[in-house]
Amino acid sequence: MAIAATRLALEEFLRLPEAKPALEFADGEICQKVSPKGRHSRTQAKLTEMVNRFAEPRHLAIAFPELRATFAGHSYVPDVVIYRWERIPKTAAGTIADDFLIPPDIAVEIVSPEQSVNALVRRCLWYVANGVAIALLVDPSDASVLVLHSDGVPRILGGSERIDLSDVVPGFELTVQDLFDAPGLLTTEP
Repeated sequence: MAIAATRLALEEFLRLPEAKPALEFADGEICQKVSPKGRHSRTQAKLTEMVNRFAEPRHLAIAFPELRATFAGHSYVPDVVIYRWERIPKTAAGTIADDFLIPPDIAVEIVSPEQSVNALVRRCLWYVANGVAIALLVDPSDASVLVLHSDGVPRILGGSERIDLSDVVPGFELTVQDLFDAPGLLTTEP
């Protein structure tokens, strides 16, 4: 649902103060993200942790939760983005930049109960049409993952099927079951 009565330019939107939940910008309209619920939030944290535990020490990539990515005239805040190490925007001093103005290598959206799955599918399709190599749509309600590649056919994965992120994070192994069976994700038991 759009929240701005008048259409803005991207530059005007980027000057607005940040809000919680985050505001996003597409086609001149501002929308506010849905607040994450428990399973959504835990899935986001576990995926970020799993990728970073493997990829960061090897200088392969970094996963960022809730990071604003502004590119191709839109400004979205995917649930998780992953940037290959050499593509992480940096300041002149060599530290990680605050503003990311290039597409992520991987964009992840996680379905919350109040969200339209079709709207998230359209967003993932937009991601891969605009420079994102892999978009994942993670659905905790049925423990499935829709994978979209910029050069391939969408696939719906479940159970022991492998989520192939090797184009971005070589050597990283992850199945749908790994993601949803992560300790503490669905239960409070260790």
